[in-house]
Amino acid sequence: MLNLPNVLSILRMGLVPLFIIAVVDGEMVKALALFAAAGVTDSLDGFIARFYRQQTLLGSYLDPIADKMLLTSAYVVLTIPALNPELTIPIWVTVLVIARDVLIVVLAGVLHIVTGERSFPPLKIGKITTTAQIATVAVVLIGLSFEAGRVFPVLAPVLIYATAALTVISGVSYIVRANRMVEGHGREEAGRETTSGEESQPNR
Repeated sequence: MLNLPNVLSILRMGLVPLFIIAVVDGEMVKALALFAAAGVTDSLDGFIARFYRQQTLLGSYLDPIADKMLLTSAYVVLTIPALNPELTIPIWVTVLVIARDVLIVVLAGVLHIVTGERSFPPLKIGKITTTAQIATVAVVLIGLSFEAGRVFPVLAPVLIYATAALTVISGVSYIVRANRMVEGHGREEAGRETTSGEESQPNR
């Protein structure tokens, strides 16, 4: 069902190419405004979906896809030195950010195949990491947009390294959690087989 939250998610996807074009053209103030607008639509669609009970299956896919499209695009274009010689996100940090997202998708797929589990809810550390990743992009954009943002090139490296550390910790945490879920499923299966074997034995 295409309701208002879903429309906002689609709108956020539409802002992604405009954001990329703005960064490529060196229009950092415009890029910052588009990134902020995307953040507003993200908050709005989540609020409307919860408050007015308009959560849908389509929305559960559109919302995270729109978020990842924007965040991944931001990290990639802000990593290119030729576009942002004054302040860039190190390529190894961008690789970590993308690798963590790929890892989560792979783990969710493996869990579904092995255990049949269809949901792999985000961890608290995962949400904190995503917030740090968004803050890093915002700080870099502000540093590139305004003269008053000269303090941000000093703050940005600190935030970038903190985000990198959180990204690694988050990735490891998801691996540990997935492993525990697989082990728990294995114990449940073993328990069922034992119970089934005991029930099938004739009474003596």
